[in-house]
Amino acid sequence: MRVSAVTMIAAFAVTLSAAAAQEQTITLKPGPGLDKVQANCSACHSLDYIQINSPFLNAAGWQAEVTKMIKAMGAPIGDEDAKAIVDYLAKNYGT
Repeated sequence: MRVSAVTMIAAFAVTLSAAAAQEQTITLKPGPGLDKVQANCSACHSLDYIQINSPFLNAAGWQAEVTKMIKAMGAPIGDEDAKAIVDYLAKNYGT
């Protein structure tokens, strides 16, 4: 039983490594606030969420998302950075 558990863990580690190697780098549009987005948002999740959600969110939607990340998820983002993030997302990825 112990050998099979070690084998399973090793196989899982190899699978994770292969998946990470295939992950593509996300390049966001340049603009004011991009540095705040990269520093704050990528600390908890992949930046591809921005591109995935962009067809659905306007400025109010991005404001709600950033507020949710701060209040519900506990993201340690200050008011000034939050405003810069919302402005960047609304301008570059808003509907």
